Amino acid sequence: MRECISIHLGQAGAQIGNSCWELYCLEHTIQPDGLLISEEADGGPIDDSFNTFFNEIGDGKYTPRSVFVDLEPNVIDQIRSGEYRKLFHPEQLISGKEDAANNYARGHYTVGKEILDSVIDQIRKLTDNCEALQGFFVFHSFGGGTGSGFTSLLMERLSADYGKKSKLEFAVYPAPQISNAVVEPYNSILTTHTTLEHSDCAFMVDNEAIYDICRRNLGIERPSYMNLNRLISQVVSSVTTSLRFEGAMNVDLNEFQTNLVPYPRIHFPLATYAPVISADKACHERTTVADMTNACFQPANQMVKCDPRCGRYMACCMLFRGDVVPKDVNSAIASIKAKRNIQFVDWCPTGFKVGINYQPPTAVPGGDLAKINRAVCMLSNTTAIGEAWSRLDHKFDLMYAKRAFVHWYVGEGMEEGEFSEAREDLAALEKDYEEVGMNSTESGDEEEQEEY
Repeated sequence: MRECISIHLGQAGAQIGNSCWELYCLEHTIQPDGLLISEEADGGPIDDSFNTFFNEIGDGKYTPRSVFVDLEPNVIDQIRSGEYRKLFHPEQLISGKEDAANNYARGHYTVGKEILDSVIDQIRKLTDNCEALQGFFVFHSFGGGTGSGFTSLLMERLSADYGKKSKLEFAVYPAPQISNAVVEPYNSILTTHTTLEHSDCAFMVDNEAIYDICRRNLGIERPSYMNLNRLISQVVSSVTTSLRFEGAMNVDLNEFQTNLVPYPRIHFPLATYAPVISADKACHERTTVADMTNACFQPANQMVKCDPRCGRYMACCMLFRGDVVPKDVNSAIASIKAKRNIQFVDWCPTGFKVGINYQPPTAVPGGDLAKINRAVCMLSNTTAIGEAWSRLDHKFDLMYAKRAFVHWYVGEGMEEGEFSEAREDLAALEKDYEEVGMNSTESGDEEEQEEY
């Protein structure tokens, strides 16, 4: 038994959570009311793979190991009255009365503080029901008030209470052109600064990159959040498939970190998923392992807008699922390594971690994605993500130079010094990315690294 607890914070976290649990239920043949459908001839369940995410409460009924939290009631109320209302335990859906108003300080210092203890109590109840807790998945956005402020408050508590357990984030990163809030750069930099020490690995997705994938690959002219979230849920499912199903090479959560995070601060891998094919095109396309592997290295398939051709890869974790055999994977990776345009840092010569799982991806009935019998999710740690941080830092600097909107944060009990402290930390992060991207010969002269 290797259990994971999912924590969905703010509007983005809760809506991604909706799509994830819809997909998990389909993968494990659990109905919207929590009853397990698939039984073997002798009356016993086929396997207990669902125990990673679901807790058995008797009579063949299961409930998710998850907590949903939002400081305003709307999104959580939709879950309480939605199709899956009978699946979730009512106490695990926690909502406040007033929202964080896109303000990190409200989520962290005032409104968020009031709700923290009841959230921690629910998480403790879930952990008490686990035999071998693997870790926590935290879903949130960087830009919102609850997603940034409350997340960093909660991560600090999780570190204190469950120090040794993995804490993996799935974070919606601010997109370059599209923005949901004017103060997004403030919230993002404050939350990154606060959670940098508490998070083990943060898989980033940005809405703009996923909009583009939906338009280009699925032919959806005006994608809704539901379209985006269903795509994100396939990535989340791929990351955890190996904990739940049988495979040739299974990867557990600690293995991800060991192979993807060369230094504690450089823990922001880029997610890529392939193939993304719409239901109407599927019958006309054949996807080989080599095609899928190549697609992962195309900027068009990435979940964050940045150009990996301008950076260097430190590590790639390729998670294959479906009818894939090791021989095909090895030859696909060998041909990638032979290409000159995909550059690795010279201090990491092997570079690839591979997971192969026999469980094919599950398609949501009536969804946009075709039913396919094999797919790959690539998590790659590349210095190119430094470009996304620089972009964000620049936006922060433009506003903070004028001290615009700062009074809203100070009014909630935050000190102005926290802004400049967070910005310095991010400057150090940019520099860290620069340094790890250098070849060992170049960086030999610069042994003495600055300590911030």
